[in-house]
Amino acid sequence: MDCNEARPLLDANADHELPAPDARRVQQHIESCAACRRESENLRALSGALRAAPYHRAPQSLRERIVAGLPSVDEPAAAAEAPVERVSGVTSVTPPQRERARRGWLDRWLDGWRAPQGGFGWPTGAGGPVGSGGVFARGWLVVLVVALCAVAAGVALNLRRPAEFGPFADELVESHVRAQVSGRDIDVISTDRHTVKPWFNGRLDYSPPVEDLAANGFALEGGRLDYLAHQRVAVLVYRYQKHVIDVYVFPQAGAGGTGRNTDGAAPATLAREGYSIAHWNAEGMTWWAISDAAPDALKGLEVALKARLQSGSERTEAGS
Repeated sequence: MDCNEARPLLDANADHELPAPDARRVQQHIESCAACRRESENLRALSGALRAAPYHRAPQSLRERIVAGLPSVDEPAAAAEAPVERVSGVTSVTPPQRERARRGWLDRWLDGWRAPQGGFGWPTGAGGPVGSGGVFARGWLVVLVVALCAVAAGVALNLRRPAEFGPFADELVESHVRAQVSGRDIDVISTDRHTVKPWFNGRLDYSPPVEDLAANGFALEGGRLDYLAHQRVAVLVYRYQKHVIDVYVFPQAGAGGTGRNTDGAAPATLAREGYSIAHWNAEGMTWWAISDAAPDALKGLEVALKARLQSGSERTEAGS
């Protein structure tokens, strides 16, 4: 088990909610990974603090206000108002009223609404079967409720989709954080693109474009290899003021790369766990940038990088 598999299970492991086999695998990983061990200890400390927090009982005044706001139960009133009949000296509720008392509040509400409306288009004994109004009314109400729930669910999913692009964004954040926490965020340390670019030769099945954008405020600090979307990818490390920007670059889907179709419907910008993420395509490559800097910083990096690539600096130097 690696960090990508263990991180989503740390919460459940801290609360002892994992099956025994998964708990053993997570614990074995925690014992061998300092970053996950610290995260697990923090989660256990937080869980213990929450359990140790004092319990505050709601005041009686709040309970009284809640009870006063609840709707009154009308079952006793309905039974009290029901007409009675005397049979052999025994007082009893008439069968229609007994049935009405037995039926739930929904049917009574429908009866009250249906009466002035003509039975939802099926007046009793006129144009529709007698007694069928309640059945049709309940059926139409169920259909209406289901339709409204479906519409609400669709709207909610559409609103949340840009912020929840998918597992790839989570994997991107985990990769960036893991590199920063481990202290091994750079494999080849150099501000010279002629040193960084050749370093990837033989380590990847493609040659990533490398540009130094120090003149635009984005100084190249080096690069590293990482594993993302089931592929080894190049990561260019830039410095913007006091912020580190990781730029992941790999071929676009359909441009000779397989298993890299992560940019199909990705939004241009999104945020995840306090990090800004930007995405664009250029020079046959897919670029993903992530940083704790503001989104404007990533936009500036994108503009500067595209301008440099369009100027053909790599092709010019190769030709010379």
